Amino acid sequence: MRVLHIVENINQGAVENWLLRMLRFGVRQDVALDWTFYCALGENGQGDAQVNKLGARVVFSPAPLRHKLTFMRALRHELRRGRYDVMHCHHDLVSAVYLLASIGLPIRKRIVHVHNADEAVPTPKQFKAQLIRPLLRRTCLAMADNIVGISNHTLDTFLAGRKRRPGRDLVHYYGIDATSFKNTDGDRLAFRRSLGLADDCRILLFAGRIVPEKNPLFAVNVFAELHRLEPATAAVFIGSGSLVELVRQRAQQHGLDASFRHLGWRNDIAAIMGCCDWFILPRPEHPMEGFGLAVVEAQLAGLRLLLSNGIADDPLLPTACYRRLPLAAGAKAWAAAAMKIIEERCPSRTEAMAALAASPMAMDHAFRELILLHA
Repeated sequence: MRVLHIVENINQGAVENWLLRMLRFGVRQDVALDWTFYCALGENGQGDAQVNKLGARVVFSPAPLRHKLTFMRALRHELRRGRYDVMHCHHDLVSAVYLLASIGLPIRKRIVHVHNADEAVPTPKQFKAQLIRPLLRRTCLAMADNIVGISNHTLDTFLAGRKRRPGRDLVHYYGIDATSFKNTDGDRLAFRRSLGLADDCRILLFAGRIVPEKNPLFAVNVFAELHRLEPATAAVFIGSGSLVELVRQRAQQHGLDASFRHLGWRNDIAAIMGCCDWFILPRPEHPMEGFGLAVVEAQLAGLRLLLSNGIADDPLLPTACYRRLPLAAGAKAWAAAAMKIIEERCPSRTEAMAALAASPMAMDHAFRELILLHA
C-alpha cells in the first residue's frame, strides 16, 4: 500500500516527529511501510536522512504553497506519478488545497488529519481568513474519506458543530514511545551542579516552543511567585522560539538570574524531566492545545503538572498528579498550587508506564490503528 504523507518538512515539528516515531516502530516490528513524505515547504529537513535510512522517501514541492495553482499542479503530478493508494494530509484546513489537487485521480483513500484547533490559514488578512475558512472546511468534509483529530476537542472544533459521522470522523492519538523514560534515571544532583544550582533546590520545568501559543511569559511570572514562597526553587526552560529574549528579560526583571536557566533545544528531555519537580504549561485557553505530548512525557517522568484550562483531558493518564487552573487566577494562585501539589504523592514510573500501556497512546495500539486507518 503506497501512502503519501503531505507535511511541511521533516524537521522538529510535532507532526513530523510523530510520523517518524510511527515509521521507526513499524521498521522495528518488521512491518513493510511504503511511505513517501511530500514536503510542502520544499526545504530540506533535519530528519530527511533518517527517513531515507528507514526505507521511506522524501519529495519536495517545486513550488511554494502561496503559488497555489503551480503548487497544485506539482502535487497532482506527484500523485499521478507515484500511483498512491492513500493521500494522508496533515495540514488541517489547508488540506483542502491538497484534496482539490487530487480530483479525478484513482486514490483509494483521502485522509485529513487535524493536529491542532488553531484553524490557521495562510493569509495575514483577518477578513480573508474568515471568508475562506468555511470554504476550506466544507471541501475537507465533502472530499475526505476520513477526518481524523488528535484529540476529542481538536476533532470537534474542526467539525464546527456537525455530528461525527460513524466510521468517518475519528480520534487517533499520537503514539508515545516510552523507551527513553523506561531506560533513563536522571541524576538530580549532577544535573543541578551542571547548571550551578543548589543541590537541594526544586525545579520548575517549562519544555516546548517558547512562543505566544505556549504562554512562557506567564510561566516566568509563576516562577517569580513560587520563588518568593520558597527561595530554594529554580526554573529550567527548554526550547526555542520568538519569545526567548522576552522570557530572559522577564526573568531578569524579577531578579531571578541566579535561579533561572534557559537550555535551548535538548535531545535528553527524558533525563532532564527526571531531574525536575514540576512541569508547567499555561497555554492560553482559546484556542485549546491540540494534544499535549509533553504533558504525557512529564507524567512518565513522575512530574507534578501545573496546567491551564487550555489543556484538554485527553493527554492525562489516570495516574496524573496535576492542578488545572484558569489563567485569570493569576501567578500567585498558580504558585500556591505548586506548593500544595508538591506535598502529594506522585505515581511511580512503573504506575505511569502501566497507565500508558493501557491507553490508546501506547505505541503498539496507536500503530495498529494507523495501519487500519490506511487500510
